[in-house]
Amino acid sequence: MNTLLKKKVPALNLQETLIVLAIIGILLLLALPNLMPLISKAKSIEAQTQLKAIYNSQTTHRYMYSKFTADIAELDFVPPKTVKENGTANYVYVIISANDVSFKARAEAVTDFDGDGILNVWEIDENGNPKQITKD
Repeated sequence: MNTLLKKKVPALNLQETLIVLAIIGILLLLALPNLMPLISKAKSIEAQTQLKAIYNSQTTHRYMYSKFTADIAELDFVPPKTVKENGTANYVYVIISANDVSFKARAEAVTDFDGDGILNVWEIDENGNPKQITKD
């Protein structure tokens, strides 16, 4: 029984664990700036998708009433709640202009994705192609 108690089990000590954690932290700091453009691009997919939904709703409205509408409430589109309203959306959606033959809608970011002070802005018109106006 004494031989079982004297047997040592290999393990990491506190210093080795702290060194490993410091190395992981340094690697994360090096990789994060390279990942920021990917994060911004992924979040901008939300704006493009919602603007396409507005385009589809505007097209339906035009088929029914022979004109586009400037009132987003008249469309079959419910804007998602933003992160400032305890929701998940990163953009607010507005219709800038609308008449019988054209419209323009805009998605404006409510958060600064990369911390540079510039907010991302996308627009869509009657042609249905989202365009990035201000790059974040």
